Amino acid sequence: MTYEEVVKWMFAQLPMYQRQGKSAFKKDLTNILMLSEHLDRPENKFKTIHIGGTNGKGSTSHMIASVLQEAGYKVGLYTSPHLKNFTERIRINGKEIDKNEVVEFIIENRAFLEKQKLSFFEMTVGMAFNYFAKEEVDVAIIEVGLGGRLDSTNIITPEVSVITNIGLDHTQFLGETLPEIAFEKAGIIKKGVPVVIGERQEEVEQVFVKKAQECDSEIMFASDNTAKFETDLLGVYQKNNVKTAVEAIRQLKGFSVSKEDVRKGLLNVVSNTNLKGRWQVLQENPKVVCDTAHNKEGLRYTLEQLKKERYQDLHIVLGMVSDKKISEILPLFPKNATYYFCKPDIPRGMEVESLKKICEEYGLVGRSFNSVKEAYIRSLERSVEEDVIYVGGSTFVVAEIL
Repeated sequence: MTYEEVVKWMFAQLPMYQRQGKSAFKKDLTNILMLSEHLDRPENKFKTIHIGGTNGKGSTSHMIASVLQEAGYKVGLYTSPHLKNFTERIRINGKEIDKNEVVEFIIENRAFLEKQKLSFFEMTVGMAFNYFAKEEVDVAIIEVGLGGRLDSTNIITPEVSVITNIGLDHTQFLGETLPEIAFEKAGIIKKGVPVVIGERQEEVEQVFVKKAQECDSEIMFASDNTAKFETDLLGVYQKNNVKTAVEAIRQLKGFSVSKEDVRKGLLNVVSNTNLKGRWQVLQENPKVVCDTAHNKEGLRYTLEQLKKERYQDLHIVLGMVSDKKISEILPLFPKNATYYFCKPDIPRGMEVESLKKICEEYGLVGRSFNSVKEAYIRSLERSVEEDVIYVGGSTFVVAEIL
């Protein structure tokens, strides 16, 4: 099998959450535990930091990885979803897993994967753990896929647990209220393992405090830190993620990390880890910015950042997935912009005419296009040097223009 054939096979086995949505979600750790046993429990062969939350997981994961790389450690990084290539999900010191490693893992374990009917996400988590063990990383930063308590990554016992923040996202899986969602996220807190909470949120604070007490785990709220830290990740919303990453490093025992390592790591996140899609400036004159924020909490921060931009006219290339509560999201978008509506090329993508119709109800006016690429090209054609183009609404929209 070639790499392309292997990835196609993985995508085709069972419904995958990022393509199909709710039908792909499994509230069960049975399969990943069986896969772990089959692979000789690779997750026990290296140290980990576990990162959950609604927004900021990816940025925080990459910041921590970058700092530890600056300190001289061999650092694994598991994140999801990928933007362009499957191999983005599994990295060591910023370098993506080799395609041959992906092929080898699937060929060697295909019979087991098929027999147990493992999901795309389960087999990918197993692949990551197996690769990090094989390559003998010093530590791996493991980002939760969805939720926490029953997420496939939640078979590790980390050195530190991190929960960035809580927002109303994936409510069809995790609960309709913030405390219900926080309960699922708090499931990554382990007995005796310190936990860092990114933000104090009145509605959910006690959920975390209670769980930490039950687990005899020390709990820290990173937002209590008044210090300021600089990072190369653009966007004022990164200030909370920076504090969370720094606090997680502080709670990491048995690692030698200097203040200079922290400073350099935070200033070199993009070059060290190859992070993409977080307030990423693609060009100037006209300025084009893309961002993967896709829920109410994330977009609130991102669109506040957009307000700080200076421009003659604002153009927004917008696409979304159909299982979002867009009635909560659309009021955040500026009305003084020209919109280019599109559908991301996945089954979950919202039909463009449906998106356009709903947006018009909120005073967001523009034209619909047959693809993300067509919408983006048209926005460039209609812009002058003094304009700003923002591309977003969905991770998958950003992925198609990168």
